[in-house]
Amino acid sequence: MSRSGEFCPRCGDEMPDQPIREDDLRDPDRVLCDDCYFDEFDLVDAPERIEVRVCAQCGAVHRGNRWVDVGAEDYTDVAVDEVAEALGVHVDAESVAWQVAPEQVDENTIRMHAEFSGVVRGTAVTEEVVVPVKIARQTCTRCGKIAGGSYAAVIQLRADERTPTGDEQSRAREIAEDYVAEREATGDRDAFITEVNERPEGLDMKISTTKMGQGIARQITEELGGSFSDYETLVTEDEDGEEVYRVTYAVRLPRYRPGEVIDPEDGDGPILVRSVRGNLKGTRLATGEGFEASFEDGDAPDARRLGTREDAEQTTLVAVEDEHACQVLDPETYESKTVPRPDSLDPDADEVPVLKSRAGLHVLPEESEDDDA
Repeated sequence: MSRSGEFCPRCGDEMPDQPIREDDLRDPDRVLCDDCYFDEFDLVDAPERIEVRVCAQCGAVHRGNRWVDVGAEDYTDVAVDEVAEALGVHVDAESVAWQVAPEQVDENTIRMHAEFSGVVRGTAVTEEVVVPVKIARQTCTRCGKIAGGSYAAVIQLRADERTPTGDEQSRAREIAEDYVAEREATGDRDAFITEVNERPEGLDMKISTTKMGQGIARQITEELGGSFSDYETLVTEDEDGEEVYRVTYAVRLPRYRPGEVIDPEDGDGPILVRSVRGNLKGTRLATGEGFEASFEDGDAPDARRLGTREDAEQTTLVAVEDEHACQVLDPETYESKTVPRPDSLDPDADEVPVLKSRAGLHVLPEESEDDDA
């Protein structure tokens, strides 16, 4: 069906022949002539002003009913995205294209100059709009919790019969930070470390959620050995009267560390500790044979500490007497001493690492990729 001899209901001019569509019958504006139609036509529906709420601490942007990490170095791109969301293009427009030129007015105001083009009723149309974007700096819920000292779990890093070393404490902290970073990368804004405290007996870390506290404690023990236990502490009641607990994860590192030399005094001589994951594993210095703590020993046997691999000194290998003994120079007295020859000893070596302790002089095996240290 077509309009023939129809007149524009607004100006009275005769309408050109053109097909009538169902939409024309529902929308009176569609039956206007082109002049009247475009007289009040707006290609773009734009708000007078847009406010963008951003966190002054972490840079997150508030969208909808939540805060979103956008990773923006400045807020120009954020302003462009917000304007794109807020602008509406007329439903009759086809082949729409647009470009925007941001103008930084001041630190908190960006004026967005947007130019739109499209085709309406077979006619090319363009329109320019200017939308001021106001940056409102606030504090997001996550940063508010951190500033307020909010936490649900505590990780206490300790060690069995010793104090965790600086390297162990640093590595435990790195594990916690990496774990949190992985959770943040998935969009979890409840993932954060509230506080880290170094204490004489070890390290305490306050973690945002109990689930993350448990995950971090598990990863620490998987890498550094040992075990962890947990216990709850009632801290308050919420607005519904429900009890709120904090959970402490007590991480206890093994008694000995990879690289330590210990003497279980079982008659077979000192052991170089190689691994503390699960039960202790090491190498007998006198023979080079492997050692593994028995079930009766638990994670590790009772033993005397003799030193560490770092305490070893390079000294001259004087001679290899037989498959069980060799001669080395005492690094303190420079006397030639006969000591047990481990299987790992290279008879052609000029120097070997030795550890001198109250248990005597011992040749240490070279570092291995199997070592945990």
